[in-house]
Amino acid sequence: MINSPTNHLNQIHLARRWNVSPRTLERWRWLNQGPRYLKIGGRVLYRLEDIEAYERDAVHQPAAAGAQ
Repeated sequence: MINSPTNHLNQIHLARRWNVSPRTLERWRWLNQGPRYLKIGGRVLYRLEDIEAYERDAVHQPAAAGAQ
């Protein structure tokens, strides 16, 4: 059997990655917030590419001192 890289994270693994509660992810899904997800056979999975895109979009650059 060939080991392939992990391309998906479940709710528990993503919650650990971001140090948030799994219930937070559930609430975000209910509010249509957070990263895109898959729902397959009742299981919720997050594609790694969607997680990374969400993280990139969440990066904020602080304003330079004295900038208006």
